[in-house]
Amino acid sequence: MIDYDGRRFRKAGGDADAVAVYRQEGDVVWAEFAGGEVRRGSITGAQREDGALHLGYTMVLATGEVICGHTVNTPEVAEDGRLRLREVWERYGPHAATGVSYLDEVS
Repeated sequence: MIDYDGRRFRKAGGDADAVAVYRQEGDVVWAEFAGGEVRRGSITGAQREDGALHLGYTMVLATGEVICGHTVNTPEVAEDGRLRLREVWERYGPHAATGVSYLDEVS
């Protein structure tokens, strides 16, 4: 299993100040994030044996809107050895949407 504790990730091409620091105890993984249009966000979930993260998330946007959903993040190893997480996400409710995005590990 991958040890995510203390690893820092930023959305590929996203706000340089919007970095999430991941924490982990056993297979439970969580993080908080903010920056850009997100005033505050959090994720919590579990790591599977293959290293993939199954997470639920909530975000409060600058507009005051609340977004919630789930994501499956699959780790990929970049050429420089850092992790890249491929996020397949789904939002619920009035902001329902699906998509794929990437999170890059930063130092």
